[in-house]
Amino acid sequence: MNEILLIDDKKSGKFLRQKTVKFDFGKYSKKEIQALIKSMREIMKQANGVGLSANQIGFFFRMFVAQVPDQNGRPKFYAVFNPEIVKVSKEMEMLEEGCLSVPGLFGQVERHYRLTLTGQDSNGRKIKIKAWDLLARVFQHETDHLDGKLFIDRTKNVQKSPSSERLVTREEKIKREGK
Repeated sequence: MNEILLIDDKKSGKFLRQKTVKFDFGKYSKKEIQALIKSMREIMKQANGVGLSANQIGFFFRMFVAQVPDQNGRPKFYAVFNPEIVKVSKEMEMLEEGCLSVPGLFGQVERHYRLTLTGQDSNGRKIKIKAWDLLARVFQHETDHLDGKLFIDRTKNVQKSPSSERLVTREEKIKREGK
């Protein structure tokens, strides 16, 4: 299983800061693509993340996975290849973000509240997703990764602990509750 690249490692940091190339479906079998998606989903879940881009685990192509609750609170999983944000709202929202590649740091990031994302599914078929709120934020965060940008490039107030409860890990909550 691949490990998440960290910004504080010089070689990994340089890799994370490069713009990735288009995913070429002709280079991979359906089985390899499904194995990639499964592996990335497991890595993301084990790290308590809501999104993970391919370059965060050492692949140099445009692809990410994300899992965000839908309107009914049920987790909805996404695997998007060659994502591009094609439309954004003027409405912006400032919220705290963290990143699996920048552990222990958090900061307020202003992002578009709504967007339209295009890309391809795991079979190479074109997809178009309209997203808002947390899903739009995750799509922007992961697309930034694929463009070589990190949330710390977009915030002026990097902090060592989250100010919002939603960014506290399960382990930290258990410690606080004394369970």
